[in-house]
Amino acid sequence: MSSVNVSPPAPSQSPDHSLDLRGTPCPINFVRAKLQLEKMPPGSLLEVWLDAGEPVEQVPDSLRMEGYGIEALEDCGDYCLLRVRRP
Repeated sequence: MSSVNVSPPAPSQSPDHSLDLRGTPCPINFVRAKLQLEKMPPGSLLEVWLDAGEPVEQVPDSLRMEGYGIEALEDCGDYCLLRVRRP
């Protein structure tokens, strides 16, 4: 298992909400992640499960361009785990 920009989760890094977007095509996965983040209070942490390939290449960059903070992106084998914080 390889990882990128990942630190061991601390208790304060527990996600406030999780969203399983495996099997969801682009750009629908980005739209669903953004809609969920908009429902959450500022400072909340969202954990998103994404398919490898185009979703993991596009969704983090798109969220970053929208002003969300990408805290972790981890390759979990058959999916990728993205942690994003609402500013």
